[in-house]
Amino acid sequence: MQLKIMPKKKHLSAGRVPLVLFLCQMIGALDVPLDPKLLDDLVQPPTITQQSPKDYIIDPRENIVIQCEAKGKPPPSFSWTRNGTHFDIDKDPLVTMKPGSGTLVINIITEGKAETYEGVYQCTARNERGAAISNNIVVRPSRSPLWTKERLEPITLRNGQSLVLPCRPPIGLPPAIIFWMDNSFQRLPQSERVSQGLNGDLYFSNVLPEDTREDYICYARFNHTQTIQQKQPISLKVISVDELNDTIAANLSDTEFYGAKPSKERPPTFLTPEGNESLKEELRGNVLSLECIAEGLPTPIIYWIKEDGTLPVNRTFYRNFKKTLQITQVTEADSGNYQCIAKNPLGAVHHTIAVTVKAAPYWIAAPQNLVLSPGENGTLICRANGNPKPRIAWLTNGVPIEIAPDDPSRKIDGDTIIFSNVQERLSAVYQCNASNEYGYLLANAFVNVLAEPPRILTSANILYQVIANRPAFLDCAFFGSPLPAIEWFKGTKGSALHEDIYVLHDNGTLEIPVAQKDSTGTYTCVARNKLGMAKNEVHLEIKDPTRIIKQPEHAVVQRGSRVSFDCKLKHDPTLVPTVMWLKDHGELPNEERFSIDKDHLVVTDVSDDDGGTYTCTANTTLDSVSASAVLRVVAPTPTPAPIYDVPNPPFDLELTNQLDDSVQLTWTPGDDNNSPITKFIIEYEDAMHEAGVWHHQAEVSGTQTTAQLKLSPYVNYSFRVMAENNIGRSLPSEASEQYLTKAAEPDQNPTAVEGLGTEPDNLVITWKPLNGFESNGPGLQYKVSWRQKDGDDEWTSVVVANVSKYIVSGTPTFVPYLIKVQSLNDVGFAPEPAVVMGHSGEDLPMVAPGNVRVNVVNSTLAEVHWDPVPLKSIRGHLQGYRIYYWKVQSSSKRNRRHIEKKILTFQGSKTHGMLPGLQPYSHYFLNVRVVNGKGEGPASSDRGFHTPEGVPSAPSSLKIVNPTLDSLTLEWDPPSHPNGILTEYTLKYQPINSTHELGPLVDLKIPANKTRWTLKNLNFSTRYKFYFYAQTSVGSGSQITEEAITTVDEGKMAGILLPDVGAGKAMASRQVDIATQGWFIGLMCAVALLILILLIVCFVRRNKGGKYPVKEKEDAHADPEIQPMKEDDGTFGEYSDAEDHKPLKKGSRTPSDRTVEKENSDDSLVDYGEGVNGQFNEDGSFIGQYSGKKEKEPAEGNESSEAPSPVNAMNSFV
Repeated sequence: MQLKIMPKKKHLSAGRVPLVLFLCQMIGALDVPLDPKLLDDLVQPPTITQQSPKDYIIDPRENIVIQCEAKGKPPPSFSWTRNGTHFDIDKDPLVTMKPGSGTLVINIITEGKAETYEGVYQCTARNERGAAISNNIVVRPSRSPLWTKERLEPITLRNGQSLVLPCRPPIGLPPAIIFWMDNSFQRLPQSERVSQGLNGDLYFSNVLPEDTREDYICYARFNHTQTIQQKQPISLKVISVDELNDTIAANLSDTEFYGAKPSKERPPTFLTPEGNESLKEELRGNVLSLECIAEGLPTPIIYWIKEDGTLPVNRTFYRNFKKTLQITQVTEADSGNYQCIAKNPLGAVHHTIAVTVKAAPYWIAAPQNLVLSPGENGTLICRANGNPKPRIAWLTNGVPIEIAPDDPSRKIDGDTIIFSNVQERLSAVYQCNASNEYGYLLANAFVNVLAEPPRILTSANILYQVIANRPAFLDCAFFGSPLPAIEWFKGTKGSALHEDIYVLHDNGTLEIPVAQKDSTGTYTCVARNKLGMAKNEVHLEIKDPTRIIKQPEHAVVQRGSRVSFDCKLKHDPTLVPTVMWLKDHGELPNEERFSIDKDHLVVTDVSDDDGGTYTCTANTTLDSVSASAVLRVVAPTPTPAPIYDVPNPPFDLELTNQLDDSVQLTWTPGDDNNSPITKFIIEYEDAMHEAGVWHHQAEVSGTQTTAQLKLSPYVNYSFRVMAENNIGRSLPSEASEQYLTKAAEPDQNPTAVEGLGTEPDNLVITWKPLNGFESNGPGLQYKVSWRQKDGDDEWTSVVVANVSKYIVSGTPTFVPYLIKVQSLNDVGFAPEPAVVMGHSGEDLPMVAPGNVRVNVVNSTLAEVHWDPVPLKSIRGHLQGYRIYYWKVQSSSKRNRRHIEKKILTFQGSKTHGMLPGLQPYSHYFLNVRVVNGKGEGPASSDRGFHTPEGVPSAPSSLKIVNPTLDSLTLEWDPPSHPNGILTEYTLKYQPINSTHELGPLVDLKIPANKTRWTLKNLNFSTRYKFYFYAQTSVGSGSQITEEAITTVDEGKMAGILLPDVGAGKAMASRQVDIATQGWFIGLMCAVALLILILLIVCFVRRNKGGKYPVKEKEDAHADPEIQPMKEDDGTFGEYSDAEDHKPLKKGSRTPSDRTVEKENSDDSLVDYGEGVNGQFNEDGSFIGQYSGKKEKEPAEGNESSEAPSPVNAMNSFV
């Protein structure tokens, strides 16, 4: 039998005191709300109620407080172990234990160090009924170490490169919180391009010039000690493209220069994590954080997917601009492969993270306290799960159960302890420890063997009051061991109540489902067990329900009348009801028109706002009733619906109080059409200057009918008024009478005054003239004044008509002038105008730049320096300097040839610049000229310079001649652009078998003076692929490729494919010399004979019968598939696709030496998809896959794998 202690429980029936029920099942000593009187004399084993966390990090600046609180009867005593051995606190003067508690206080503020008390602590609470133990509390002082001293070199990058700024904070306890700031303690802005990783490093997907700064500082904040440590600042400089022109040539070598070119756009790659795959392990219940940070240009965007499932909707969050995926409360189901994808317009890259979710132990069923009576049976169950599966270990009173004193009533079965026929002396506290490699769980559960007679915990003589026809609950909270049996009786001599009309709950409560008047009386609860009996009496009264016998009724009343609502009650005489009236579920308006008497609500002078729902509510201490009625307010008499429209136009406009600068306008409003006028809009017309154009003058309130209007001089005013309401704006009123204001001097001067010469000896002064409204009077003119800025001359002035330009002649070249333009009319002058500065006209510069110097950077780049010309000689606004340069001689051919001059302009006052794109191994001349707004000045003396050697272009042509059984002869022309002195040629070749696979590659060096080479000892009837390129002392040039076949019969020519210049993909085609086949020779002879006979017949008939009529039909209806014989060469035309007229389609047009020039091969290669996808190593060797399109093979050379047409055969025959 299991002892049950009943906690209180509320129910619907209300009494003078709250009704309380006690739960039947004992759930845990910490939560059992035992009656205080019961606790005074009821023994109980210890229970840990409070303890410090398992991983307890302390602040070394404060006293160490290790908590351990427990309860029990009698009160427990406390002891501690440290690192597995007894901790004698009496021997350490710095350690004290709180009175009545097991909490340790270690005083390290005045003396002592926190590190001295670092260790694993465990508290034991013990009394005569057993011993409970705490978790192992690992005490460690927090640490916030300083950064190690390091020398950080400044970082210089070019625009667009990626960057990782390492933080590498010192290892603290707990780990620091990392953030990046500048010297002003302002957080550095982060974005999709710049962000901080989980490890604290700062990642740049690509750098920009605005990233340049000298104070990238990583901070580590240690919250436990409230300290912040700072790393040494990191300096970063990002060089832009413009800065490269200024600095790169002076500071870098040739090789470094090319490495320092501005970064081009590139597809993404991952900065972290590395590789294509990685592993991540996380514990159940934690937050899973996955991170992918990529570099690229433009900045990549990160996407996340789960390969074998979907991301949990309510637990998935994206941080750090979607670079971090977080899943909260992670479970084993979240294991799997997660893929992050980085994309930009140039491509995408993927990384797969294999996530494994492990689990520290977690409870499935923690052991619960047992209260048993002697002789009873019970079980303790300890079930936990985890990954890996946790191991269950039992302890009793803190000692492993294997070495604890034997108990014959106890049997251990894995995660369960079975108790049978327990005795009182066997009370103890049992500990269950569930552990795996990721943690442990420790639970205390006592077995308390008690022998206690029944006790009734509910107060005696409680009075319960219940409304008739509702359920009644009578409490009988009890305690006893063994568990008492409960019986209920009614009256003094009644028999026990049974389940037929009553409900007996396990917690002792008696339920009367439908209480009636005859349920009133005294009820007795009796609790019995083998140790005794206890009883308690309670009283029940049944009350009549409260009812509304006359409810309020719905009403429809006219506006201004009176209305009354009834609410008459009938209730139990012992209950006092409270009546409340509500309107629309709120309080009644606080107005005298609303009055309440005993049974009525009266509303007088009803208005439209009084409409709504009125509710009468009656409340007693036991029940509540309500009733509602709706009031609808209507108009006394029906009226037609109003018509809403825009206002009618105002009328009767009148001008009064006419002054020089103002006038009063009065009008009469039109009808508002049932929508009040909100404003009036006044407009004016200037009949003198802009007749028919109306301008906004003013706006006034809709309640005004007059307006005082300000006027300008010399304007012939007319006014009109429009009215506006919530519907819209009215039509304009009729115009008022005209009113001409008096003229006055101008009150403003022209704007946009400028002075700029168009010739070397003039100054053109321009301005924006005033309009007629701004002139303020007749005779508008302008006084134009000017003088040299740096001279002592007086102002020169001239008055001009109403124009916008005046030209001053005879000025010195490019001299600054002060200019002003003033308005005037027949009345007077405008205020003094503002002075602006201009310049007289420019002339061509007079002096050429001097000291021109050329620094050749590499074979294609040179840097030019020059001295600036004197400013006075520029004679205008300096626009910059212009370099003319041209190539005059090729160093390799030693012949002079003219090439068009090239021009580069450098803006502003720059005195140096870079000349890119030069031809290697060439001789150049250049000169420099200064440029102003007028044009160029004289050129400097021509300065010559040489460019060093470079790599050559591809050989001009490559042909294979004289193929034999085992040899081939190669002939070639040197590169068209040697770019230096050729040192040698490199020939590489390899066989191609019948499955298009490439054989071993043979590498051969050939002297530079050779243009022919014969390869011997080749395999017969075998296709070979050749790669050929030239070399200078600088390196290898572009290669040209060719294919050829050794023959079976030396009399036959080997088939030759088109040369492939550059990095084209090789295409190997199996070709058969069809001309050597016997069937083909026979067929061609038959066709030739047939055509010859046909020609003879036609010739005879033509001579015999005149003109052959077939020719006319062919001319009239030409077949697009069969073209007529060409007259120029006497050959027949051949079959041609209407969309393809490429010359390589015609076998008869291939040169007799089987050579295909490089220029002709380009078209063919493009047609057949070749020449753009092949890949070569740095030494020029071919690394692409040898493949081809079989349907295009006939176009590759002169030979064909299909039978030729009779027309082609005739061509050959003729």
